[in-house]
Amino acid sequence: MPAALSFETFPPKSLHASFDLWDTVHTLAPLNPRFVSVTYGAGGSTQSLTQEAAQTLRKTAPIPVAAHLTCTGQSKTDVLATAKRYYAAGITDIVALRGDGANGGAFEPAEDGFANSIELVTALSRAGPFNIRVGAYPDGHPDAASQRQNVDWLKAKIDAGACEAITQFFFEPDSFLRFRDACADAGITAPITPGILPVANWASTRRFAERCGTPVPAYIANAFDRAEREDRAALFALTHCADLCDSLLGEGVETLHFYTLNRPELTLKVCRALGLVTPTAALHVA
Repeated sequence: MPAALSFETFPPKSLHASFDLWDTVHTLAPLNPRFVSVTYGAGGSTQSLTQEAAQTLRKTAPIPVAAHLTCTGQSKTDVLATAKRYYAAGITDIVALRGDGANGGAFEPAEDGFANSIELVTALSRAGPFNIRVGAYPDGHPDAASQRQNVDWLKAKIDAGACEAITQFFFEPDSFLRFRDACADAGITAPITPGILPVANWASTRRFAERCGTPVPAYIANAFDRAEREDRAALFALTHCADLCDSLLGEGVETLHFYTLNRPELTLKVCRALGLVTPTAALHVA
């Protein structure tokens, strides 16, 4: 059975960016994804834009929409009011995250806000019939003292009411596979979907990896650097991402979640390389 797909987008901040979001969703829609998610910006900086984009897509896109919801910068009352607005708009899929601090700083709960993602998931599970997905970190969360603590925290989120975890991106399949095994050993039975980041720009991807604590193996960094020097960066990015996904699928992974950055072309090429584009879909995305 082909892998089930989902895609992450971010909310537009301009008219031109709105067209990029629209193009991304409609380019990838023929792949019949489970859902498309809309993120919050760092520090909760795009809360209103996320809500507007998610509700607009819910009305216009032929794909189920999942809205991100974080603890950052809002009271508990405000967060749950946002969740109720999503539900009223027909959005019942929520990606619940703690969120990062403003301006790259440490996370600080808002006044009368949720202190962490476990509190957020618990409240959402009581607020309505939401499908709650949470984040997971194969290479460890920057705030976790150990990988064991990282896994235990995920289990607590699942026990609080989350139905699925989506991981931070990673560069080697073994990062995910080791994490999946550790989660199984800890008694986590909910699905864990690997988050896949096709590398459209190596320099910005490497900076992003450093900020979020995702290790970049030296041999991969050297390979991307060499590919750029030899003017074959796009081909190498496609090959690396397709190989990563193929290795995961070969190990029994059944779902893939792509971080599109509102640039669908590389994601679409990876799906084609993996044979995940059906003949019917190919007619629409050719």
